[in-house]
Amino acid sequence: MTRNLMAATAALALLASGQAVAFQTQTDTTTASKPAKDGTTPEERSNTARLNAEQAARAKADNTTYAQEVSAAQQQVAHDQTVFTEETATYEAEKARVAAMSAEERMKWEADAAACKAGDTTRCAAPTTPPR
Repeated sequence: MTRNLMAATAALALLASGQAVAFQTQTDTTTASKPAKDGTTPEERSNTARLNAEQAARAKADNTTYAQEVSAAQQQVAHDQTVFTEETATYEAEKARVAAMSAEERMKWEADAAACKAGDTTRCAAPTTPPR
């Protein structure tokens, strides 16, 4: 959710910076020859416009870099999730295999124990020697 918010913010910032540059360019071309009420000269307004354009270009580059970092982070999360899912599936398959093998061995042991109690000594376990 936070990443989506950040991506949306970056996209809006990119749009706003492009509109600001367009507005600044439009405003500067119409007012460059007129004296300003605040007493600024055309040269000062030109420098301000240039600085604003440079700042907008830096902001656009920063936003592009940020968007690339967000994309890379999202790709890493997707990759990590895929790896986790695969490893979980492998673990669950091995767990099921071991449980089946254990159940099979237990059934064989129970059958051998029942046969031994019924008198089939060939299926009895070998006696163990007690510890000394």
